[in-house]
Amino acid sequence: FGQSCLDRQHILTVVRQMEKFLKGQETRFTEGLRIMKNKLAALQNSVSKSPAADPYTVTCPSLEAPQHGHKFGSKYFVDHEVHFTCDPGYQLVGPSTRVCQENGIWTGANPVCKGGIDNFLSLDISECLSNPCQNGGTCIEGMNHYRCSCQQNWSGSHCQHQVLTAPPEWSVMNDPAFSRKPRCAKIDRTQHCSCDAGFHMSGTSDNSICQDVNECEVYKLDGAPRLCMHACINTPGSYHCSCPTGYKLLGDGRSCEDVDECLALQHNCTRGTTCINTGEGFQCVKPECPKAHGNVSYVKTSPFQCERNPCPMDSRSCHLAPKTVSFHYLSLPSNLKTPLTLFRMATAAAPGRPGPDSLRFGIVGGNSKGHFVMQRSDRQTGELILVQSLRGPQSIEVDMDMSEYLDRTFQAKHVSKVTVFVSPNEF
Repeated sequence: FGQSCLDRQHILTVVRQMEKFLKGQETRFTEGLRIMKNKLAALQNSVSKSPAADPYTVTCPSLEAPQHGHKFGSKYFVDHEVHFTCDPGYQLVGPSTRVCQENGIWTGANPVCKGGIDNFLSLDISECLSNPCQNGGTCIEGMNHYRCSCQQNWSGSHCQHQVLTAPPEWSVMNDPAFSRKPRCAKIDRTQHCSCDAGFHMSGTSDNSICQDVNECEVYKLDGAPRLCMHACINTPGSYHCSCPTGYKLLGDGRSCEDVDECLALQHNCTRGTTCINTGEGFQCVKPECPKAHGNVSYVKTSPFQCERNPCPMDSRSCHLAPKTVSFHYLSLPSNLKTPLTLFRMATAAAPGRPGPDSLRFGIVGGNSKGHFVMQRSDRQTGELILVQSLRGPQSIEVDMDMSEYLDRTFQAKHVSKVTVFVSPNEF
């Protein structure tokens, strides 16, 4: 029994010594961590105050648009891009894109827009060759336009209207449905006549008639508000608005709204395809992932997104291939005013992982033919901008990529494939 108590006392002594030892180690470790944190904070402060650490403290000189052209992009920090286009009839000579470098100097040289009068003359000649002037009118060429010199008793931009002494051009003539007898009454031996709303009186006091007012023509005059969003149809004493195929007239009687055939299930898309609503109807689409090649293959994670399968560690070509490929569809009317932002790309860090500190954007494919430019709107966002108006019906494809960098090291690339359906309608 005595031997047992002695062993227990010995054990307690050893335990107390170990506790003191561990407490000392914990104190030294905590002190070491505190010193390390202070050093890291001092290092971070010194790096933050250094201008070279943040590329956004370096700026390039301001750039001007070329004569007869336009400039897109207003930020002059490192890696920012500025794009240039020319007016119709002029050709861009020099780079269409300049990038701000880390040394504060733009890549390339200032572009210029060349051409002009020769292009306009050829345009004018081709316009006159189509014989736009009617009823014996003569086509006269001008700078970027033509005009018609009309024969006597004809007027209008194409000599299409016969000159009448009365009633005015916006009155409907020679159609019994658009002419009415006035309402007349004798008051104090004097005859007073009037017309219904939507008609005006013409002729002499002895032989007067009420002619329809063509509201559609009246509202085409300079300074008049737009009567209908799409098409105006004159009726006796009034008018009504109509919409193009694929649109419906709203309750205000003048505005048009697109009919969503996909939402209303008014489409014939087969199984495995997706219905996309467009300005004049719908399209059935079935986006496909890029075909496998080498060590690169993709799997469809949603109807409009593909993701790259994991790469072998030693395959550089696989790591450089797009990590994601997404598909997007837009519907536009013809002749939109430009420039117009259509689409934005951005990134967000996955939970628990650091996000990229630099992004680069660009157009890498499609058949856009210079109708679009890609420019950065902030550090995390790139914008696809329409810079030349489009006429439908047609579909245009543009492929954009966004590359992620961390500490100037390439991390991943993402591709967005945008298809634009342009309808022939104008609004």
